Amino acid sequence: MKSKSYARTGWTLYGMLWFCLSGALGQSHYTDLKYPDLRGIQIPEVDQVTLPSGMKLFLLEDHELPLISLSARIRVGSMYEPADKIGLASITGTVMRSGGTTSRSGDAIDEALENIAASVETRIGLDSASASMSVLSKDLDTGLAILVDILMNPAFPEDKIELAKLQRRTAISRRNDRVNGIAGREFGKLIYGSESVYARQAEYSTLDLITRDDLVALHQEFFYPNNTMLAVWGDFDTSQMVRKLEQAFKDWQPREVSTPPAPEVNYQFSQTVNLIPKEDVNQTHIYMGHIGGLRNDPDYFALILMNRILGSGFTSRLFREVRSRQGLAYSVFGYFSAEYDHAGMFYVGCQTQSGTTVQAIQAMKAEVVKMTQSEVTAEELELARESFLNGFVFNFDSRGEIVNRLMTYSYYGYPLDFLEKAKQAIEKVTQADILRVAKKHLHPDKMQILTVGPAQDFAGELSKLGPVTEIDITIPEF
Repeated sequence: MKSKSYARTGWTLYGMLWFCLSGALGQSHYTDLKYPDLRGIQIPEVDQVTLPSGMKLFLLEDHELPLISLSARIRVGSMYEPADKIGLASITGTVMRSGGTTSRSGDAIDEALENIAASVETRIGLDSASASMSVLSKDLDTGLAILVDILMNPAFPEDKIELAKLQRRTAISRRNDRVNGIAGREFGKLIYGSESVYARQAEYSTLDLITRDDLVALHQEFFYPNNTMLAVWGDFDTSQMVRKLEQAFKDWQPREVSTPPAPEVNYQFSQTVNLIPKEDVNQTHIYMGHIGGLRNDPDYFALILMNRILGSGFTSRLFREVRSRQGLAYSVFGYFSAEYDHAGMFYVGCQTQSGTTVQAIQAMKAEVVKMTQSEVTAEELELARESFLNGFVFNFDSRGEIVNRLMTYSYYGYPLDFLEKAKQAIEKVTQADILRVAKKHLHPDKMQILTVGPAQDFAGELSKLGPVTEIDITIPEF
């Protein structure tokens, strides 16, 4: 036993000695290593076809596996639902699938799909509805027939509507259970306004007003082929698939559909200090920031790198200063978000011990201020740039990702090569560019501050930052 142990130890010591000697004999330090440029990414060509009905198709063949997937996007969303019936769009998207169609029940659809190991799903979000299908290529006709039937002929049975309402009532009753959920939700209200389509929420009272007629009316107003895009990828022949889709949807007649543009965000910059008391936790969740921007802003690409340097990842300034050096938080983050059709949000945040709430706020604000005062270092810029470029390939790691991204760009009116242009722009960003966009888009003295935590531990200190507004998150009973 001893000889074997000594042998293993001897080899280990020998290996360590060799490693040390190799460095002494001139082996390069890791910072001196040079790597060749990354090979170019071969992006497959996506076929685009518009059917006579006005439906737009994006098709990409992939014969590696005998699978076919389809994703539909319909121009509708919760932003179009009445303010007194918030939840209507979400319930409509759910019951389109769960409630089945005029010719087959939801349970019958479940069984048919289970028999062929397929899936069909529908949902309606903020600014679009989606429907998806995944089937073995040999079962395409069966899966496609079900999807088409759901899109064209939903039944909206009362029992499934009530079930969907019950699920959402349950979600309302539990929405204040998670502190990070509270913080994110209420910070969105500070930025957009509690009545804005970008921040409002369903209540018991809004769900109670929703009727089956409302679901039927919403479907009849927006669900038409000329208001729909389809992305299809998988094991098929493109020309045959186009003919099959045209035949499958031949009875879906186009109609003039009027969808207003996304509402603009009217934001006024100002500093506010806000508190949500929550005494059953021992940490404070902090969000602080203001309105963000749009992806089609020419500054967007420099803002991507600015964001990485400030608050994204283990090498960010927030992580190094607030977490590592000052030890104020285990989790700290920063994000400058930009949406396709409305302004996103800029925020920094962390979870900290309640006694260090104000100190953490001041530390994060100091890092935002620094971004607007001097250029980032060349090393910071190159690290952020390399992080983006090295991860760029993962935008193309699946056919579904590629074709759905093009459909998204088309949906919002962006150039289809937007991502490729982003890469080219990122490669050209300079230190001066980052300072310029930070000065233009960051307003450290006009950030809205939101704290959620045990108020008795820090409320007195918080008032030193300005007048404190206490936010009531009590769930209305009616």
